[in-house]
Amino acid sequence: MSTEDRDARWMKMALELAGNGIGLTSPNPCVGAVIVHEDQVIGAGFHEKAGLPHAERNAIADGIARGNAALFKDSTLYVTLEPCSTTGKTPPCTDAIVEHHFKRVVYGSEDPNPKHRGAAAEILDRAGIQVTHGILERECDRLIRGFRLNMLEKRAWVIAKSAMSLDGRISRSPERSQWLTNERSRSFVHTLRAECDAILTGGNTLRLDNPSLTIRNPDRPVSPLKKQPWRIILTRTAASLPEDSVCLTDEFRDRTLIIENVLNYLELLQNIYIDRKIGTILLEAGGCLVREFLKAGLIDEWVGFYAPMITGGGAEGVEGGTFLEHEAYLEQPVVSTFGNDVCIRGDIRYR
Repeated sequence: MSTEDRDARWMKMALELAGNGIGLTSPNPCVGAVIVHEDQVIGAGFHEKAGLPHAERNAIADGIARGNAALFKDSTLYVTLEPCSTTGKTPPCTDAIVEHHFKRVVYGSEDPNPKHRGAAAEILDRAGIQVTHGILERECDRLIRGFRLNMLEKRAWVIAKSAMSLDGRISRSPERSQWLTNERSRSFVHTLRAECDAILTGGNTLRLDNPSLTIRNPDRPVSPLKKQPWRIILTRTAASLPEDSVCLTDEFRDRTLIIENVLNYLELLQNIYIDRKIGTILLEAGGCLVREFLKAGLIDEWVGFYAPMITGGGAEGVEGGTFLEHEAYLEQPVVSTFGNDVCIRGDIRYR
């Protein structure tokens, strides 16, 4: 096996570990790390939550707990993102790497923060540690796509979720069930909520549907470290919202934010990120609000569930009429099925 193939093998493992942190690490990125000695993993870890140790330090701690500290000087540390080189809530990971005299460090993505990019390689090189980067770079970049946007545009990444009939409706006639999609699809939506820091909807959705907007029955386990997402309600006036709405009265009501009379959605996303450190938002709203975010070019990812039915009426998933200067395309969409429902997910590019 070539060195490049071997590096890709261990970086893939680091990526799998990093995925355990999705939805937990904001405003930090998800990162995974693996320590390898003579083709054997002797330590591994991932970043579990902002304020807790980073992936590299968790992998080092795991290696020490296994009794492998003496092997570090002849080992390679694989990490999905360039190790941090500055002090934040935790000390620089480069300090720990130098302290334990690793032979080699391999990372996938460079730090998207222009102030830090490339700094780790210089620090480690001065310490006599070999550095390789760019291994599975595309996969590592995708993992931190939201964080990259946070760093470069200082705003939250927006995922629009919609459940529609084949004729593009998100509701049915009043005498029928409110649900279009099946239970498996709805369970996956709760997992999707667990990937996000906040759920955003409009006041009209609150008035008509009285949703909970919480994580309740995900289709896979959610870390106990995960808090319920913030619930952001956009409305012209807070007084127009029913006082007995679930979001205003349940045990998580202190995680509900009501924002009145929004005129600039870009400023909204920037303020939410800067003030609340909300890095990823799930937009679960009616067709009018979805249209406005699309019109502003502020939906970054689309998750569309399509039920195998034609309702012939009901509210539109995206309010109609001409409104896009640049059409929105899904980039490398992934198609999944949940029973008879079809889900299409992909990042959006406007062109």
